[in-house]
Amino acid sequence: MFRAPKTLFRTLAIAEVITWTILISALIARALGAPGIVVTIGGAIHGFIFLSYGATAILVAMNQRWKVGPTILAIAAAVIPYATVPVDVALHRRGMLEGAWRLEKTDDPRDSRWYDVWMRFFLNRPWALALLIVVAIVALYTVLLMVGPPGGKN
Repeated sequence: MFRAPKTLFRTLAIAEVITWTILISALIARALGAPGIVVTIGGAIHGFIFLSYGATAILVAMNQRWKVGPTILAIAAAVIPYATVPVDVALHRRGMLEGAWRLEKTDDPRDSRWYDVWMRFFLNRPWALALLIVVAIVALYTVLLMVGPPGGKN
């Protein structure tokens, strides 16, 4: 399904935009008298996709060997409503999403870094990578739920 990094990145960038729309619609609905649960549900959906997009941005950045600037830009785009798609387009235009997953070690000395070894290990086992990402996102999501929503409880 996600045979290329750009496909996974674009899918999550679009999902992030969709969940921003869900969250903003829920906030408007609450302001118009809908029960607060709509924001809780919309916020939960958006929060999960937000964390999934961040994990995907890091994975793709590592695979594509982005420098720190584009990596931070990609991650920070999730904080600004609807910014992930323009960032995806800009990265695509610069050719930063081109190429396949790096599943094999090459002669490039960067392929010997400890995190590249682990990345290849998990990329060659997509089920294990998916499980690792889901466990990490659920753990972080749980911690964030215990901390509470941004700005405190309403």
